[in-house]
Amino acid sequence: MIYRASLSGMLCTAAIGWAALGTPAAAAQQGPIDLTAAAKPAPKPTPTAKPTTAAPAQTATPTTTPAGTATPAAVPVFQPVAPPLAHWTVADAQALLAAIKGIRSEGLTPADYEPAALAAQITKGEGDDLDTLASRLFVWLAEDLRDGRTPMPARIQWFAVDPDQDLHPNAQLLAQATETHDVPGVLASLNPTHPDYALLKDMLSKAKDPRQIAMIKANMDRWRWLARDMGLQYLIINVPEQELRLTVNNKIIRTYRAIVGKPGKTATPQLAEQVKNVVFNPTWTVPQSIVVGEGLGQKLIASPALAKRQGYVATKNADGTITVVQQPGDTNSLGRVKLDMPNEHAIYIHDTPNRNLFALPARALSHGCIRAERATELAMTMAILGADLPPETAVEYNLSGKYTKVPMTKPWAVYITYFTVARDVNGLMRSFPDIYLRDAPVIASFAKPRELHTDQRKSNEAIIKLDNPL
Repeated sequence: MIYRASLSGMLCTAAIGWAALGTPAAAAQQGPIDLTAAAKPAPKPTPTAKPTTAAPAQTATPTTTPAGTATPAAVPVFQPVAPPLAHWTVADAQALLAAIKGIRSEGLTPADYEPAALAAQITKGEGDDLDTLASRLFVWLAEDLRDGRTPMPARIQWFAVDPDQDLHPNAQLLAQATETHDVPGVLASLNPTHPDYALLKDMLSKAKDPRQIAMIKANMDRWRWLARDMGLQYLIINVPEQELRLTVNNKIIRTYRAIVGKPGKTATPQLAEQVKNVVFNPTWTVPQSIVVGEGLGQKLIASPALAKRQGYVATKNADGTITVVQQPGDTNSLGRVKLDMPNEHAIYIHDTPNRNLFALPARALSHGCIRAERATELAMTMAILGADLPPETAVEYNLSGKYTKVPMTKPWAVYITYFTVARDVNGLMRSFPDIYLRDAPVIASFAKPRELHTDQRKSNEAIIKLDNPL
């Protein structure tokens, strides 16, 4: 009864204050430290003028992840998107030129947007040539601010599809900028709204070391890969930090230590999904890699008493295969709760019976799924806020010991991200280890000429179902 009361009290007072941000000076002192010595960008080549017409279709080149996981043999072809066209006044073109010259503050490179060519065309006055050039350069800049400059092949295991180009397509942005004569306002409206982006921008203005600058720019760009509006309530997991945050109305309500995937084939991919159900006292269907590969199925079929003692139900199917389901309980591999977020990678968030592992400073230990510290508290809070479940009912479900699935009635986004420079749990900006070696390709892409954006929306690497929580 004491446990029941303490749970209800904890949940009813869940909305604690947002951790105070450090001052810009404090943030600058805290980092970033150099964690990418192996990712020195090559010398930047002299930019060349881009064609004003859409380039031929580009074939994505198969890549290999740091862990050695190859992309599929059949590589899709992604088409460059032809830029729309609008009429440009000289004043609007001059505003675009000023925006291009000042774009370093957003972590982008002015030379990517041909300021000299634009300046020369402005001196010739209005006409078809100015319309064509200014339209193309505006779209390039808008795309990079909205979607990120990093080409998709350099975004290793990035499967979080950004909806911003659907919500704010190129033609709409171009028309808005030229019809309202507010080029800087339209471009500024594309910047990420998350507080970390502004803190990174402040750090960039103070950074002197080239590798620090490269890291900051790479992490600013990662914010552009996500939705500009992340929603009123969401979970965000920063894999390098190994932390999970529950956010409501742009306030961090709770921070939880997380266990993430081990480097290699079990690395946690970056996703943008939604929690569909909160599951109390989950069952766990054991993967065939364990049922067959480790002989668990035959072992349990041969000894029903062992299966019962260890909380498994083993079933031999008509085709000879064996299905093993671990029943709810303290020893269940998923722990006492699971946050169900259907996705093709079979990634979800769950509890664990091995809670001592959260005390470790390095927690890249799982087969891909996210294990959350104080997962019962997190699940109950989400059931209360996302499914209007009374706190007393949440406690009842948890203590029942029975499998109970609570469907979410309000959208609750989950972002599994990869930031190596970000706020820590104390609100200070710092660097985190690049545990999956994903900084290098992003930094290297900034040292190369800008590539045309294509219709590719996420990584084309092979999908690996990481469904083993052990």
